[in-house]
Amino acid sequence: MSPQEMIEKVLDLSTADDVVVIVDEGSSANLRFAGNTLTTNGVSRSSQLTVISIVGRGVGVVSRAAVRPEQLADIVAAADHAAEDAQPSEDARPLVEGESSADWDAPADVTSIKVFGAFAPALGEAFAAAEAGGRKLYGFAEHIVTTTFMGTSTGTRLRHTQPTGRLELNAKSPDMKRSAWTGVATRDFSDVDVAALDSSLAQRLEWAKNRIDLPAGRYEALLPPTAVSDLMIYLYWKAGARDALEGRTVFSSPGGGTRVGETLSELPIQLSGDPAASGIECAPFVVAHASSRQSSVFDNGLPLAPTDWIADGRLANLLQTRYSAELTGLSLTPDIDNLIMRGPEGGRSLEEMIASTERGLLLTCLWYIREVDPQTLLLTGLTRDGVYLIENGEVVGEVNNFRFNESPVDLLRRLTEIGASEQTLPREWSDYFTRAIMPPIRVPDFNMSTVSQAS
Repeated sequence: MSPQEMIEKVLDLSTADDVVVIVDEGSSANLRFAGNTLTTNGVSRSSQLTVISIVGRGVGVVSRAAVRPEQLADIVAAADHAAEDAQPSEDARPLVEGESSADWDAPADVTSIKVFGAFAPALGEAFAAAEAGGRKLYGFAEHIVTTTFMGTSTGTRLRHTQPTGRLELNAKSPDMKRSAWTGVATRDFSDVDVAALDSSLAQRLEWAKNRIDLPAGRYEALLPPTAVSDLMIYLYWKAGARDALEGRTVFSSPGGGTRVGETLSELPIQLSGDPAASGIECAPFVVAHASSRQSSVFDNGLPLAPTDWIADGRLANLLQTRYSAELTGLSLTPDIDNLIMRGPEGGRSLEEMIASTERGLLLTCLWYIREVDPQTLLLTGLTRDGVYLIENGEVVGEVNNFRFNESPVDLLRRLTEIGASEQTLPREWSDYFTRAIMPPIRVPDFNMSTVSQAS
């Protein structure tokens, strides 16, 4: 049974007032390597059915993997019964009507190990170069293609195919005392330059030959796009309008309401989402498998448009459902599955920013990020795989790791430079969020709260 046939069958079986059916067909391929040697590779397929039944204002959601045709009746009955027993949903709204995709009838797209056809030989050459240079490469490459089909009792028939690829590379010295990480996001691996990535890691391992111990304190710091993405993605996840309206977050106004319209940075920063952004394209409509404080199953199928979250340094929008938009009186701006940060035109590259730094730290990546205070969005985390000291425009050595305490919202206020934006891969959130375009940034007083013993 095709995904489309499964959706039509569920809609026919249900006795609920309204129904949303979502089928996610997925396939993945991966390569794993360690010590300059490929260790494993594999491919897999998956299928997930979600039935959202609506009776009055009650909602029942049942989700199952690898569903066989003979199981559909029981799954639909379970969702219908759950809706009948549910309390009225405060976010209940009429379902989107009649939206359809021109390629609705096409089969689900799939990936295969062939996606690595050009990448794998390049990886082998990088292994040879690393071996000759006295370093070991570890990591993995993964490509996932998920085709989402959505059908509703109000006539909506939408589909979206989402390719998601990532490469993570870790280089280590033979004695395992020096380590550096890099990663890239890609849609199909055709744009991955493995040799350039390996070369950047080799340079960092050279920097690390000179070890410099520094105490905790506030330091001028340069953060590359990957580290910036980890901080800005967390900010984005916490930008829910309803939570802000209820006084729960950093985006709540002390006098009540939200901080929309307030200036967060004197620099003309833009933080935005765009389903059609080149290289990080994502679903152009709302896909909500369940309701939460930032999403609503009733909004499934709503079209998405380019949205500024921060515009010219000013908080422009928060994540909204139709329900929360009515509560706040603000525009309907649903979640978008990518994030773009840009500064003024003519931003410099990270290398140019390093060359103009008298003394500061280069923080190549962050990890183990956790929230400390939602009212200020204070985060804590650790540095990892390379903190380097810059003096007179040159990297002079590797510094010990630190624990940091910083709020990404407060960082926006204190930034002194925003570089040229580029597509990047977050280190901490790469399992959940890979579609990001970010700049390097300069912070005059990044707070390294304590020295970390992590190595």
